[in-house]
Amino acid sequence: MSSQKNTLSHPLPISKNEMERQVETVEWTPESAKQIGLSLEGRSPETILRWGFENFASSIVMATGFGPEGVVLMHLVSEIRPETIVFYLDTDLLFSHTYELREELVKRLGIRFERVHSGISLPEQALRHGDKLWERDPDTCCQIRKVIPQRQFLANYNAWITGIRRDQTAFRANTGLVEWDYANKMIKLNPLAAWTSDQVWDHIHAHNLPYNPLHDYGYPSIGCWTCTNAVEPGQDPRSGRWAGNVKTECGIHLPTIKK
Repeated sequence: MSSQKNTLSHPLPISKNEMERQVETVEWTPESAKQIGLSLEGRSPETILRWGFENFASSIVMATGFGPEGVVLMHLVSEIRPETIVFYLDTDLLFSHTYELREELVKRLGIRFERVHSGISLPEQALRHGDKLWERDPDTCCQIRKVIPQRQFLANYNAWITGIRRDQTAFRANTGLVEWDYANKMIKLNPLAAWTSDQVWDHIHAHNLPYNPLHDYGYPSIGCWTCTNAVEPGQDPRSGRWAGNVKTECGIHLPTIKK
């Protein structure tokens, strides 16, 4: 074949190698994610979200447990990129108020929710591991009903958005606005990491956003009804989660996954 590509009216097809040279790809690493996070310090949650959408487009999703932080982020996401998928982990043990809030958010914000489930019913879990696993071994229960299903779901994406804040727990104190998720091997955005609880609630009230009514009755942090208690004024907001256990995290934000 003669090599007259400069005179052909229809250019020759571009080879795979040539296409790869023309497309700039970014290989994200823990260090590059950290540097981006540091460069965004002091910027607004909206700015961090826009950075995520610009860099990951349809391959970024948001996680929510329907807490106040999630409500704030869903409000911002609905204004910036309303087609974004917001997923939640349905353990079959959520409060009825949580499901009602989900429906209200669909009506108010037009959120596109995706339910993520373990595929294991509570009776089946009881047959395999015994009844009320959450009381005897809450770590394993969380792994089955939350951590593993989320990991399988996130394998289809390149980045995810969370509502965790630095002042929630000692474990979260060093959370970056953008960071590397070691367990899922992907980019993780935490746009509200630097916010306080007061800022979150100020935003909710300023925009008249719906929230879980249990927050008004001593439940600052809400998960499964089996593992969530009310707390006294002045107590650690997360002390009502897995009360009586040293456990403070369900595991979805831990850097490794329990086998």
